[in-house]
Amino acid sequence: MAAAYHTTLTEKIIQLDWNENDISSELHKNIKANPFRYQWEITINVEGTIPKNIPKVKGFADKFPRIDFKLTSFRKSYEYEYFFEAKNLKQNDSKLKRRYITTGIDNFVSKKYEKGSLVGYLLEGKTDKTVNGINYLLEKDKRETEILKITSNQWFNFFYESSHPGINTLKHFILDYTRIPK
Repeated sequence: MAAAYHTTLTEKIIQLDWNENDISSELHKNIKANPFRYQWEITINVEGTIPKNIPKVKGFADKFPRIDFKLTSFRKSYEYEYFFEAKNLKQNDSKLKRRYITTGIDNFVSKKYEKGSLVGYLLEGKTDKTVNGINYLLEKDKRETEILKITSNQWFNFFYESSHPGINTLKHFILDYTRIPK
């Protein structure tokens, strides 16, 4: 995801007024083109369905949860799946931050989505102030223990993690598209 994000920055294709699926489409293209994907034996799908135990009546497949990215890898005789749910974010848009919580965080907490992370596409403002806004809404909802905290690893200089009952840690990657070179 990190390499694909950096490629989207240097390509200068993504526009700050794009819909979430437009940005996801460009990221998907760049993840798919990454040569490491073959070395790691990963396939990727956009808008993947997650089959759940839903009664099999006409239209049942329409009720499957849909997630923005599904990564799959086969090792020996086992299939590993990992999911990313993406949301647009703007520093001064409380509706987008609320949506990030209700259709992002809460979908992982409820286990509608499992084994995955959230990706925020920052289209306006500063990352830290946007995350502070998400944390403010969580605190307002009396969810202080679930706030996003900054961390890092070998692939990302920084990302966020939050702790939630029943799922432990959820990773949050905020991709700052306000940094697209002019």
